[in-house]
Amino acid sequence: MLGGLVLFSSLLAMPQTLLADDATSIIDRILSGEPEDLSFSLRMVILMTVLTVAPAFLLLTTCFTRIVIVLSFVRRALGTQEVPPNQVVVGLALFLTFMVMAPTWQDIYENALVPYMAGADPESSTASISGEEAIDYSLTKMRDFMFRHIDENDLLLMSEIANPDLVEKYGADDGVLTTLFIDEVPTTTVIPAFILSELRRAFEMGFLIYLPFLVIDMVVASILISMGMMMMPPVLVSLPFKILVFVLVDGWGMVVEQLALSFAN
Repeated sequence: MLGGLVLFSSLLAMPQTLLADDATSIIDRILSGEPEDLSFSLRMVILMTVLTVAPAFLLLTTCFTRIVIVLSFVRRALGTQEVPPNQVVVGLALFLTFMVMAPTWQDIYENALVPYMAGADPESSTASISGEEAIDYSLTKMRDFMFRHIDENDLLLMSEIANPDLVEKYGADDGVLTTLFIDEVPTTTVIPAFILSELRRAFEMGFLIYLPFLVIDMVVASILISMGMMMMPPVLVSLPFKILVFVLVDGWGMVVEQLALSFAN
């Protein structure tokens, strides 16, 4: 993902005329009808498509969704508006994602990427694998990660929508998901089920985060009403107390710890 961002930044830094010339060249190659030119053009189109979709694919198949939503709930519950700013929230979510996903990505790097790259180096002593094998291994590991955090009801729901025949074949409509059923569920069904499960868990954690701050708001509002200060906005008075309580209990540390532990199983 970082590589894609760097490439995207470098493309932005290129002169616009050069980008326009490259785009025109690709179109001319496609229209020329020559096999070698068409092959090159298709590879370029596929490459640009992959670079466009890759960031969303990486973010939606990892723990980023849950983390960034929970951190956003913390900011909203505190009532600090744009503090911390969006860049800080997203940056923290990204680095926490790198930390949580490190074991999975390290496994993919050592057992898929390195052996695949070894095939291009005749002097390498590492056993090489084909590109298809590398993709299959990487996809299997990502599916394993997603399956550990998918709610069975969400997977069954998406399967009933996208693959009703598969649900009927393995009798999964009774709520029992067998190993054979899970192995045959397409990745295009697994990903939306995983996203739905992540959204549910993120909102559950957000509800628990909101509760103590709601209590503080209610206590402050009751005190202001009892003192006859009904014109004083309760949110304005409760904000310093919420920040104080959050700092005293090491709120950021607790939130980050619970987020990391929620992916530990």
